[in-house]
Amino acid sequence: MELSVIIFKAVLLIIIFTISLVVAMYSTYGERKVAAFMQDRLGPNRAGIWGILQPVADGVKMFMKEEIIPLAANKNIFILGPSIAMFTACMSSAVIPWGGELVIGGKTYSMYVADLNIGILYVFAIVSLGVYGIMFGGWASNNKYSLLGAIRAASQMISYELAMGMAIIALIMVNGSLSLTDIVDHQRHGVWNVLVQPLGFLIFLITAFAETNRAPFDLPECETELIGGYHTEYSSMKLGFYLFAEYINMFVSSAVISTLYFGGYDMPFIDKLGLAPNVVTLLGTGFLFAKILFFIFFFMWIRWTLPRFRYDQLMNLGWKVLVPLSILNILITGAVILFL
Repeated sequence: MELSVIIFKAVLLIIIFTISLVVAMYSTYGERKVAAFMQDRLGPNRAGIWGILQPVADGVKMFMKEEIIPLAANKNIFILGPSIAMFTACMSSAVIPWGGELVIGGKTYSMYVADLNIGILYVFAIVSLGVYGIMFGGWASNNKYSLLGAIRAASQMISYELAMGMAIIALIMVNGSLSLTDIVDHQRHGVWNVLVQPLGFLIFLITAFAETNRAPFDLPECETELIGGYHTEYSSMKLGFYLFAEYINMFVSSAVISTLYFGGYDMPFIDKLGLAPNVVTLLGTGFLFAKILFFIFFFMWIRWTLPRFRYDQLMNLGWKVLVPLSILNILITGAVILFL
């Protein structure tokens, strides 16, 4: 690999990492504004114009708060928990194609950090590791409520990853590749996968809510039963890491949904406008981020619309509804490919 390509990839990685943090910061602001709109109130409006500096104020507050580690806690694992949660959240976006190709100085650069031929498996592997951050935090706190929240999170993630994985199997059968770049290219030269795999998309969307611990699947931090859940004992920036990780996971989940089912950076009919290739690439990247922002809003919309499930309802939905539906989706997809 040429030095210029390595430099481009490093710069792109830094840009994506920065965007992930900024989106996570302002998703908290956006969520509070969306919640305020739906509940007919104002939301943050003190720090800056329309409260736009509220995330900065929250970040300063997190850094300045006293850091407390319980005496009975396992200190090393207590610190490791939020670190793993934040690390895995940031690593998930490395294989997502953010655009087509840019031509700079006569050289062509692809808008992704790494194009792995098993890209979707990489995302699954990293996301699966995220449960260790939650389990470590809940167990190391030496708090029974935290431990119950961590156990809930682990069982919830394992249950819903099964249905999510089988929804992806049907998608791979249609596209013939595990590479996210190949899946986007397949949609650019055909139709978006949401039209081919509507049931698979619905299953993936529901499981994405459970994977990110978002309402109505936020049982691991159910305050009516478990105080704060797995991060009850955390304070200062360690708590901030868990909260940041949740919003980064929401951003990455929205990016993966957009990539797998809505064509990624594909913008219909843009090739017929006769624009320069670099302009087409940048518009496609902007269109991808518009899709991502829509799904982030959708995550928030659902949170402030639907009530939280009971835990038995959560597990029944995963094992008795989504898993059979995902198996049925694979069988239907296989039959259609075989006979049509």
